[in-house]
Amino acid sequence: MRRLMIGVLFLAICGVQLMAQGSCRISNTQAVFFQSYSSATVQTTGLVQFKCTSGTAYAISLSAGTTAGTTVTSRMLLRNSDGATLGYQLFSNASYSTNWGNSAATNWVTGIGAGNDQSATIYAQIPSNEAYFSAPNGTNFGDTITANISGNFTTDSRTVQATLQQVSPGCGVAANPLNFGAYAGAVLNGATTLQVGCTGGTAYNIGLNAGAGAGANVITRAMTGPAGALLSYRMFSNPAHTANWGNTVGSDTVGGTGNGVVQNLTVYGQIPAGQPVGTGNYTDTIVATLTY
Repeated sequence: MRRLMIGVLFLAICGVQLMAQGSCRISNTQAVFFQSYSSATVQTTGLVQFKCTSGTAYAISLSAGTTAGTTVTSRMLLRNSDGATLGYQLFSNASYSTNWGNSAATNWVTGIGAGNDQSATIYAQIPSNEAYFSAPNGTNFGDTITANISGNFTTDSRTVQATLQQVSPGCGVAANPLNFGAYAGAVLNGATTLQVGCTGGTAYNIGLNAGAGAGANVITRAMTGPAGALLSYRMFSNPAHTANWGNTVGSDTVGGTGNGVVQNLTVYGQIPAGQPVGTGNYTDTIVATLTY
């Protein structure tokens, strides 16, 4: 009987999992899974599960991912079949406003260990109006994020998979800001780009509306400045500034045909000379409409 009791005690001791004093470890992660994307904002969640000894201050960071050229504020999902990418974001709060990155004291998730299993939710989003397209040879996009936890000079890591299952056939459009710089009364030119992604063979047209300036139209647009002051400007589809870019399909829009890659279209802007306006910042918002 005495030998039997010793054996049971030995097994009980071997079955206990010990953690070093003041340490943290990641026990599991739940993947970020986007079902589909079709130019509207898509949101989902993932999870980092961890355990820290009671009272241990911890910090959890998320890397930029493995897609080339990304940062923690500009992550990218990659489609291996053709190299197409889609931007996505990772946040630490349910309102999708606080970026979750890997910079100490700025965008880590921090807390105090409770001595038992805890979890931190990853709030993930693909923004609306990205240039995208479906592909006959595969629609899945993916990325791999590394989650790191640190606590009392100990660290532990585990990967988090981010996956987009499919994109709908069709087209998407994205835009970059047009910054004219400083206006001093002379003609001032500027340019920016639109990104269009369409399934191969899909015909499309892109129009630009009149903007938000008072009294503006698609020929003479207006930026609004201090006290409602207006600064007129125009937008063209050619570098000679002769082809107005408006919003009527078949008249002053810009057309093209999708070829299965993201296409860049240049928008040329011009502020006419001789406008007597006061100093300050002048802005406008133009809506680009993609028809296909």
